[in-house]
Amino acid sequence: MAGAWENKQILVRVFIGIFIGMIAISMLLYLVPQGPSTDTESSDVVAKVGDQTVTLAEVKQQLSDIERRNQVPKALESFYARQILTQLMYAKEIQYEANRLGITVTNEEIADRVKQILPTAFNGDNPVSMDQYAQQVQRFNMTVPVFEDLIRKGLLEEKFQRLVTDGVSVGPSELLEQYRYQNEKVKLDYAVIKPEDLEAKITPDEAEIKAAYEKRKSQYQLPEKRVVEYALVDQIKLRQSIQISDDDLKVKYQQDIQQYQVPNRVHAQHILFMTVGKTDAEVDEIKKKAEDVLKQAKKGANFAELAKKYSEDPGSKDKGGDLGWLLQGQTVPEFEKTAFSLQPGTISDLVKTQYGFHIIKVLEKETAHTKPFDEVKDSIRAPLMLAKADDQASRVADQMSAEIRKSNKTPLSDLAKEFHLDVLQTRPVAATDPMLEFGNSSEVKDAIFRLRQGEVSQPIRTDRGYVVLSLKQILPTHQGSLEEVRDKVIAAIKQEKSLELARSKADELSKRAKSGEKFDSAAKALGLDPKTSDEFSRAGSIPGVGSGKQVKEAFNMKVGDVSAPQSLGSNWVVYRIESRTEPNPADFDKQKKELTDQALSEKRSLAYEAFRSSLEERLKQEGKLKMMPEKLKGFGDLT
Repeated sequence: MAGAWENKQILVRVFIGIFIGMIAISMLLYLVPQGPSTDTESSDVVAKVGDQTVTLAEVKQQLSDIERRNQVPKALESFYARQILTQLMYAKEIQYEANRLGITVTNEEIADRVKQILPTAFNGDNPVSMDQYAQQVQRFNMTVPVFEDLIRKGLLEEKFQRLVTDGVSVGPSELLEQYRYQNEKVKLDYAVIKPEDLEAKITPDEAEIKAAYEKRKSQYQLPEKRVVEYALVDQIKLRQSIQISDDDLKVKYQQDIQQYQVPNRVHAQHILFMTVGKTDAEVDEIKKKAEDVLKQAKKGANFAELAKKYSEDPGSKDKGGDLGWLLQGQTVPEFEKTAFSLQPGTISDLVKTQYGFHIIKVLEKETAHTKPFDEVKDSIRAPLMLAKADDQASRVADQMSAEIRKSNKTPLSDLAKEFHLDVLQTRPVAATDPMLEFGNSSEVKDAIFRLRQGEVSQPIRTDRGYVVLSLKQILPTHQGSLEEVRDKVIAAIKQEKSLELARSKADELSKRAKSGEKFDSAAKALGLDPKTSDEFSRAGSIPGVGSGKQVKEAFNMKVGDVSAPQSLGSNWVVYRIESRTEPNPADFDKQKKELTDQALSEKRSLAYEAFRSSLEERLKQEGKLKMMPEKLKGFGDLT
């Protein structure tokens, strides 16, 4: 796509990238397809909506994208996969329903939205070049087609949200209930009884341990365990033995010389006062505010604190306005001209751009140059050493692999001797045991439980290097003897008794406090730690207890009343009403608008969730939605 972009369809491509910043990037970037999907059904299809499909590849791609940004524990992969599948299906369901109802997103709607968000997409009334547009999209690590599809889906969902929720309203009685919910407050004397705090005081005797073991003997089955011998091509040792000369470093320096070229750049902070979409009168007020902050900055006020307080740039505000290093051509002309003209430590006057008014402070400047060899050679040494060690380890692993392919029955000791490696032995491990010595490698664990006696595995790459395994011993599944499972039996006894003791103490505290004994005295006599809460509403929280909803009965009790023991999962709480504050009717009108907004938001959220659920259910009943979640078993238990 090049030239003047003569039609609106092409113009829209500039707009798409911009709107991404305003739609929930967090959810959509992760949970909307990151590449073109296929509409042809195959063994890869995990869900089908009408003639649209969701594939296993799409789910894997989304999970991979999430894992690149945030580490996902292995145990949570199945949860993430479920959420991804749900969101991908919903995107298809919305599209199906939109086709049925004739709801579309027009180019004009996209353009109108984007013009409000990023004026720099235009030079006057004309779109920027395709290269500039592509650079904007590149910042989000997405291709242009995916970017465009993402925005269209976001706008389409907005249309459905309005369609479902525009008719939602809040009645006077609901507002009064919301007002009472937020403003009726109580203060409690309370004690939380935690079984875990009581376990240390429980010491079962030998008779109890034996009786508990016999009672639940069948539950103490020990899984199969295996012992393996292994030889490790240890990359850490290889790295320590590798010598890197200055000549080696200079060769690498010349090969990568471009990465040591530093362009003209400036490290800057700024405070932004947004004027996008404001009236002339509003702009005048914003300018006055900006001038006042500028005076404070010029007089020596902490620039970072001013930025955190006043700046409207969400990307740098929390970082004290720090924009990092800026290159020429990276910012709008007015900003660039000022930033590159300032000396380090100086502050600009107000700078007006399409965004609004900026106050700029330059922290550092660098003119274009190539970093000299002596400055960077130490940074070259470590990765070069790692690369050489990896290459050497790979060569050894390839040679071992070739020997094992000739015969996987060669004794591991002979193989290790040939390649000057030590043979080590693991402890007995079950399939669920961690193997920290191999970085919890799932591939090593799988190999251990696939190996047969006398076989040698192919080299497996781990965090430590390449490992070759040989099965030494199998300890089959068996009924655990008391000595083997003693710790588990004792832990089970302590857990069971602590639960009973916690309930018993809660009952006793409630009875004593209700009989007239002082709450804190009764709690201390039982070895508990009584506390007094701050005043809180149902929407508030109590330390150690949770939200006000956990003790909602307190709002129906009188001052001085003592509660019955109340379960908080495995914990218990007992409380006494120390004081209560009734809502002031005179304050209702002051909060009415905020209450209305909150109530509407909650009702609209519920209405939209109900729509989502009913849409999915209807499509299932009509045979338009088919799911094959069993194909996701590789992520865990998704059936």
